[in-house]
Amino acid sequence: MTEARTIERIAIVGGHGAMGRLFASRLESLGKTVSLLGRPLEGQSFENVLVRADLVILSVPATALNETLDKVVPFLRGAILSDVTSVKVVPMTTMLRHYEGPVVGTHPLFGPIIPEGFVPRVAVTPGMGADPTSVTELLRQMGFEPFLASAKEHDRAMAYVQGLNFTTTVAHLAAMRQVNGIERYVTPSFRRRLESAKKMLTEDQELFETISEANPFLQETLRQFTGFLNIAAGGDLELLSDRARWWWQDET
Repeated sequence: MTEARTIERIAIVGGHGAMGRLFASRLESLGKTVSLLGRPLEGQSFENVLVRADLVILSVPATALNETLDKVVPFLRGAILSDVTSVKVVPMTTMLRHYEGPVVGTHPLFGPIIPEGFVPRVAVTPGMGADPTSVTELLRQMGFEPFLASAKEHDRAMAYVQGLNFTTTVAHLAAMRQVNGIERYVTPSFRRRLESAKKMLTEDQELFETISEANPFLQETLRQFTGFLNIAAGGDLELLSDRARWWWQDET
């Protein structure tokens, strides 16, 4: 088991993005030394920062991990290696394949702007033999709420929360195009769904497509969801409604 250590020097690769800047701001408020590294991932200053880092956070898309790790890993000297990707099975496998040191993956369950009243949870997935204590404590100090999850547990959940949300939304809206003049029938409740979907499909489409494609449990989840649609097609909406209300069971 890797010993927990004090984290004082943090390098954020891809740190000039919105999430990297959010992390940097909160870390700097704690008095930590933070270095934001962007392209090109080379040069003496790049190497010096990585050699001295206690924690290296890869704030890059899952599709860029291999290329980024090839550039970063040769300069790590026992630092904790982490990421902030929205899937965990593939990224954790990739990081552990490239790096023999401690790996602690994370997934912040929020974007760069945290809505008021939303609990900013962070899923933390430690690699084999890695002690996540120092990372979880740092996240708490940053004002987040970390919890431990295995890579499979995480991706199964996110297949529903992100993957199924995206795929069913695009399927629903695409199907509605078949009805001429349907925009005249929009209700207030459906307007709210359209507003929620707009950013997903106009600004974050590539992100959600990448997340969905990289999640090994999405196809299984879609098949399970199809079973619930079949129940609806059979007319038993009351059964589904009763089952769906579990979300608010603590409020009754």
